[in-house]
Amino acid sequence: MKLKLLLIPAIIILIAIFSGAYIIEETEQVIITQFGKAIGKPKKDPGLYFKIPVVQQANFFPKNLLEWDGDPGQVPTLDKTYIYVDTFARWKIVNPLKFFQTVNNVMGAQARLDDIIDPAVRNFITSYPLIETVRNTNRELDIDEAAGAGHADEERPLGEVKTGREKITQGIMAQAQPKLVAFGIELVDVQIKRLNYVEQVRKSVYGRMIAERKQIAQKFRSEGEGEARIIEGNREKELKRITSEAYKIAQEKMGKADAESTMIYAQAYNQGPEFYSFVKSLDVYQKTMDKESSLLLSTDSDFLQFFKSYK
Repeated sequence: MKLKLLLIPAIIILIAIFSGAYIIEETEQVIITQFGKAIGKPKKDPGLYFKIPVVQQANFFPKNLLEWDGDPGQVPTLDKTYIYVDTFARWKIVNPLKFFQTVNNVMGAQARLDDIIDPAVRNFITSYPLIETVRNTNRELDIDEAAGAGHADEERPLGEVKTGREKITQGIMAQAQPKLVAFGIELVDVQIKRLNYVEQVRKSVYGRMIAERKQIAQKFRSEGEGEARIIEGNREKELKRITSEAYKIAQEKMGKADAESTMIYAQAYNQGPEFYSFVKSLDVYQKTMDKESSLLLSTDSDFLQFFKSYK
């Protein structure tokens, strides 16, 4: 009976010890509250700790870097170009007591970050031309020479980079950080995740880009057609040269052949002029007369001289 009476308090003590014990991990920090009020200093070192059960409560907060992702918004630049800006940030809790007393939890801190970082982003974007937000330096862009040659002079220059995107994000941090100190928050980094034109401007830009690419394509087609005409012209010229040379050679050979033939004929006919006259007369008779032909000639006609001679 006495053992049972001693066992009950021992169990209660063990339960109290276990319910009052808590462990802090490497990535955690703790604020102890008693009846809703923070007591003592924040506990940041990892290890095993104890609190009064039921009366006290351990409030855990992350000690590592946390994310903040802003909502994309439409912002006008200094040169009146409307763009969508999407930003993100990294932050951490450096004073958990202030953090607990002001924003209480991470969700409340996210709302405060929205209220502080978004206006800072808008202020800086609207204070600079578009080129300052897009680029860091005036380094020449690696644009294909053929793509840039046709319209480089036609585009309106965007201007010269004097501040640059990196300094703009640093300025956003410098403006937002002092306002977050009161909440026990340190802003570690702010970056612009994405920039884009608004829908109407984007359609106009895409239309201009398409027109420029079509112009470049047409330029290439024209150059190709010009090269094709040159090649075809050279081919026709070469063909005519070859044909004329072949014709020249053929005519020379035909002339030589005719000359040799005429010479042979002349030599043959010179040996028998009467025979030549006889053969030529027979050719004439063959071409001019057939079995149905009728001729009326005088008896002294030269056309019938061989008929008279060989009658």
